[in-house]
Amino acid sequence: MGSNTINYQKELDRLIEGLARENKIPRLFLHSCCAPCSSYVLEYLREFFYITVFYYNPNISMENEYLKRVAEQKRLIAEYNGLIKDGLAKGFEIGVIEGDYAPQEFYDIAKGLEQCPESGERCFRCYELRLRETARRAAAGGFDYFATTLTISPLKNAQKLNEIGNRLSEEYSISWLPSDFKKKNGYKRSIELSAEYGLYRQNYCGCVYSKRGSE
Repeated sequence: MGSNTINYQKELDRLIEGLARENKIPRLFLHSCCAPCSSYVLEYLREFFYITVFYYNPNISMENEYLKRVAEQKRLIAEYNGLIKDGLAKGFEIGVIEGDYAPQEFYDIAKGLEQCPESGERCFRCYELRLRETARRAAAGGFDYFATTLTISPLKNAQKLNEIGNRLSEEYSISWLPSDFKKKNGYKRSIELSAEYGLYRQNYCGCVYSKRGSE
């Protein structure tokens, strides 16, 4: 890691500590890629934010795969809200909004990069596609912050995701919530929660190119 690498988990810790001191509970618009990745993030953040999950993933190539993943996302949120209502978990109830399923949007940004290796420029464009719509909707909805669950994955570039988030924050005049959710055993906890709730865990990110790689 280079000397300019930022520890985004520490930035998030400092931000949450500041909110606690000021007794503030901001509204967070959280992009989610899937139920397993969101499991730990929601468990972690639900005490500190009023969260609305935004499920927007046009990169998922097959409609049946998309429908399976979005159903799992909604099921997990319902399970978490049930725990909160019953007093079995701390935090605030979680909302969910499903974005448009428009895979052509992904193919348009991936054009010319079909042979690009995983975690390269095609993925960076995909990050921005999803984060841009998240920022736009968060700003329009009057949220205090926007964020993504993508940083929990060891296969996703957290530095790049945060760079894109910070740039879109300026463009849309809405605060970006820094994160590297894989830290503090976040990824490990997501695997435990996936097992606990019997969540469907896919073996590729969703696009046709990552599916080919997994096969």
